[in-house]
Amino acid sequence: MAYDDLRSFLQTLDEQGQLLRITDEVMPEPDIAAAANAAPRLGDNAPALYFDNVTGFTNARIAMNVHGSWANHALALGLPKDTGVKAQVEEFIARWAEFPVAPEWREDPPWAQNIQTGDDINIFEVLPLIRLNDGDGGFYLDKAAVVSKDPEDPDNSGKQNVGIYRIEVKGRRKLALQPVPMHDIAQHLHKAEQVGEDLPIAITLGNDPVISIVAATPMEYDQNEYELAGALRGAPAPIARSPLHGLPVPWGSEVVIEGVIEGHKREIEGPFGEFTGHYSGGRNMTVIRIDRISYRDNPVFEHLYLGMPWTEIDYLMAANTCVPLYEQLKKDFPEVQAVNAMYTHGLVVIVSTKKRYGGFAKAVGMRVLTTPHGLGYAATVIVVDEDVDPFNLPQVMWALSTKMNPAGDLVQVRNLPILELAPQANTPGVVDKLIIDATTPVAADRRGNYGNQVRDLPEMGQWLTKLQQLQTNH
Repeated sequence: MAYDDLRSFLQTLDEQGQLLRITDEVMPEPDIAAAANAAPRLGDNAPALYFDNVTGFTNARIAMNVHGSWANHALALGLPKDTGVKAQVEEFIARWAEFPVAPEWREDPPWAQNIQTGDDINIFEVLPLIRLNDGDGGFYLDKAAVVSKDPEDPDNSGKQNVGIYRIEVKGRRKLALQPVPMHDIAQHLHKAEQVGEDLPIAITLGNDPVISIVAATPMEYDQNEYELAGALRGAPAPIARSPLHGLPVPWGSEVVIEGVIEGHKREIEGPFGEFTGHYSGGRNMTVIRIDRISYRDNPVFEHLYLGMPWTEIDYLMAANTCVPLYEQLKKDFPEVQAVNAMYTHGLVVIVSTKKRYGGFAKAVGMRVLTTPHGLGYAATVIVVDEDVDPFNLPQVMWALSTKMNPAGDLVQVRNLPILELAPQANTPGVVDKLIIDATTPVAADRRGNYGNQVRDLPEMGQWLTKLQQLQTNH
């Protein structure tokens, strides 16, 4: 099922027992964030949370943990809620094969019902803003899809960008945005600033669930997120033109904020409790001037808690980090079998591959580090044999325990780029990266003493089925 807006997805979550409505009155801090912090601890079937009785707010509607379980993630893709993680990744790969699917332009978007412009803008009147962690430097929008275009090639739909970036609220019509240098919006801003211009943007909140997934996907620079959304939905993604800048924005958003990133202007932003499980400190970041807000009647504010994994963001950025890496590697190395980049935004990436010749696994690891994701995130790459399932951590640990010899299987690459949020870097933005070759050596690589490997007994599969049946009937 393709969802055109957040509300229809919340209804499905409700019908599937995956939406928990909190009717008791709660404090904006710390209750809402603490509940969203706790929800993923309920396991792979954790529900989304909906709050509409918040102390100090007369008309608040806040949705949390919308993507915060494998059950919810499956439903976002129109799959049964009991679909396992590996099956979801495989389905994601199958749908990627249909990319690109052109979006569908629609008129009369629901977010056009109300507007604020100019000096009348007050974001605090539109959104029930709350802090997420007690050390945060202010209120944040952290699940908004930000739309921008390449200033040098604005008519090229492939070079437009829809991405999720953390945004701090600095005032009634002033925001701060963190553009990681490896992200597309940073390239757009750099091109605008080179010619002394501001960068027009649209910030969309409360989007349909697939828009949030593609906005968090590390696609190539000239790949269109809406065209991937269509492939994942099985139907063209509905979009509309933003009234001020004419940018393509999701048709079903709850709120559309238009403005500009002001060229060559920076102010202190942060700190903020990040996906790494650590706070990032205050740093100079870009400044956004809001020029127009369009919003639905009674908008739902979708927020996202992040902190010590796992939280919602770890589900949101799991399958959609594995699959583009798999597709990009597969083009160069058809021997690659699977990619697991689910942990902490893929700071660790696990790849299973066949080997063409000695040293091949290390070459695959090097290629990971040069992908759009690897440039900014992958700090450690573990490469395992084709018969090791990278989604099965006991098997990965077995490979590390028996195949990896530090004398020749650790490749340290000095002074490579990484996002500044990575706490392990001595100098923010630069880190040594590590490739671990945990594969069985093949000629001409003669290291180790590997005789015949113990394989599962031929009758094991039959007995597994029999034991499962006995367990079910017990």
